[in-house]
Amino acid sequence: MPASPNPRTAAEPAERVLVITRVFDAPPSQLFEVWSKPEHIARWWGPRGFSVPHHEIDVRPGGAYRLCMRSPEGSDHWLRGVYREIAPPKRLVFTYAWENEKGEPRHETLVTLTFEPQGGKTKLTLHQAVFETVTARDAHQGGWTSNFDRLAEYVASR
Repeated sequence: MPASPNPRTAAEPAERVLVITRVFDAPPSQLFEVWSKPEHIARWWGPRGFSVPHHEIDVRPGGAYRLCMRSPEGSDHWLRGVYREIAPPKRLVFTYAWENEKGEPRHETLVTLTFEPQGGKTKLTLHQAVFETVTARDAHQGGWTSNFDRLAEYVASR
């Protein structure tokens, strides 16, 4: 009789999934626009205190993006990905990978954003999976939460 799977291993992929839901004070079309237009992304992307000194963004199925987030201490963090699905103003799907020091992509996750209308506002759900570790998932949760704070401020200022 084959050994039964380890319950910890079987549950592990679900533990390495990040889901964040937040309501923004903007209609889905406006929120989708600030996620999909390069001129907007550089103004709010990244955790609080970070800047985006470089970005290349081609929002179309199969189009790529690459951007640099600069920390308040001046260290650069490069990430890249490919857009898989663009369905304005309802859904945006793209891969997400940090680059190593040679500019090569490391572990890749898939980010799915859904934009649901809620009485003039938008319920945005971010689903990102599958992380290599729970620690990596938790680090991204902190980053995205701060990023969403900046996004809310940017949308309110428009």
